[in-house]
Amino acid sequence: MDNAGIEIISFYEFKELGEREGLERLKQSLKDAMLRFDVRGTIIIAGEGYNGMVCGLSSDLRDFAKQVETILNTTLVTKSSFTDIAPFRKTDIRIKPEIVTLKKDVDISLGANTHVRAAEWNTIISDPETLVLDTRNDYEYKTGTFEGALNPEISKFSELPEFVAANLDPALHKRIAMFCTGGIRCEKFAPYMRSLGFPEVFQLEGGILKYLEETSPVESRWKGECFVFDERITVDANLNKGRAADLSQRHAQDEEKPKGQK
Repeated sequence: MDNAGIEIISFYEFKELGEREGLERLKQSLKDAMLRFDVRGTIIIAGEGYNGMVCGLSSDLRDFAKQVETILNTTLVTKSSFTDIAPFRKTDIRIKPEIVTLKKDVDISLGANTHVRAAEWNTIISDPETLVLDTRNDYEYKTGTFEGALNPEISKFSELPEFVAANLDPALHKRIAMFCTGGIRCEKFAPYMRSLGFPEVFQLEGGILKYLEETSPVESRWKGECFVFDERITVDANLNKGRAADLSQRHAQDEEKPKGQK
């Protein structure tokens, strides 16, 4: 792969993909497509849908995306950024129980009418009655977040329901606006919050990355850089490779220390 002008695309969808046997066939077809078009990265598939982030030359990615749409019988909605060096080196298709791990049964349809576009987001989070919830991990929050956002101080997404149970109450917290990197975690957590009885729930459509793409620096309420799960580590407000330290590695080291050490 020529590293000149590498494009990175991410995409996901909650869509019924069938049982294990069918997923195995999809895995092989997706693997073949990645190899054919010299695309690298990771695609996760599960009975509930797909979630991918891959890189390649723009022309190859266009052809690859068309092939994926045929394989998955869908229309891909992608987010795109560019870099000089390919952030992924391997071609990896994984079959998992969930495309984003919450470990809770969620009726995704409850998320209808909770999406807020980037142009509306500042108004929503500026309302003093709105609790702004960062659904990401602690190390992601510390790299950058929205003004006034609540940090649940979690180490993985599946811990978020426990935080909500201990700290939030539908009777008191009636208006919640949540966000994550690209939108997929909120696609699961917004309907989960609705199932708990929270009356007014909003999710940032397309996540932080879409917000940074569509919002001018003058109007942006974002502070810091955005952690991304590839070799760039973070991206800045212009979606270029950032300069922040990799706090996820520090977190991993802390997790490996004996109890009582920090």
